[in-house]
Amino acid sequence: MSISHAYPLNDGQSIPAIGFGTYPMKGQEATDAVANALDIGYRLIDTAVNYRNEEAVGRAIAGSDVPRSEITLATKLPGRDHGYDETLRSFDASCAALGVDVIDLYLIHWPNPRVGRYTESWKAMVQLQKDSRVRSIGVSNFTPEFIERLDAETGVLPAVNQVELHPYFPQEALVAFHAERGIITEAWSPLGKRAAPYQEPVVGDIAAAHGISASQVVLRWHQMRGVVPIPKSADPERQRSNFEIPPVELEAAEIAAITALGHADGRLFGGNPETHEEM
Repeated sequence: MSISHAYPLNDGQSIPAIGFGTYPMKGQEATDAVANALDIGYRLIDTAVNYRNEEAVGRAIAGSDVPRSEITLATKLPGRDHGYDETLRSFDASCAALGVDVIDLYLIHWPNPRVGRYTESWKAMVQLQKDSRVRSIGVSNFTPEFIERLDAETGVLPAVNQVELHPYFPQEALVAFHAERGIITEAWSPLGKRAAPYQEPVVGDIAAAHGISASQVVLRWHQMRGVVPIPKSADPERQRSNFEIPPVELEAAEIAAITALGHADGRLFGGNPETHEEM
């Protein structure tokens, strides 16, 4: 059985419980991977201006038999386009590249606090949503402090915050903050990339106990924490395995044991939102 349910968002929309990531695929590889993901059943497709694959993703969506209305298409505003007018222009460029009139989920990719213009971009995104050009708006790599500032200046909280989140970096405090504020947590690098915890005895034991793979254990851990994972793979069999997760019920102790693999800062690279700048 695949994950087929969706989570409600704080703006009345909803989001599929698992997504398909596209970084760093480009060109035909990205088009083929997204097309196959849609065939398998993925309905949340995640891209970004800085992935340089919006056109390739758009081609896959245009060529798919899946109705556009059934696909949640997400893209992200790059740091170089922070600012009110800059955001509107960047949004238009993303629509053109993707070949769509409406983007389902539009995120600020990084806060870039040194630049300090993310609130201007947020105000533009609020207007885009009011104009029905975007269904939902959110952020990526934001801390609670940055989110609170958005709320203070606009009265609008993000529907989603997409952040690095995997067993070595479980982000317990941030996930709890999101739950309190009605924000959905999305996980990029949900399996940990090259640092995937598949060799950890606790993961292997849980996989054996439930008759599922180590990667499915990790993805199920995300789901049972209320987190939307966005795994990426160009391999059709891995795509299917990541999507067709048996609905096993991990015990609270098993979830806690996986979470306990976390380090104080188990990031895959130095992507601290307080200091990291991505233009």
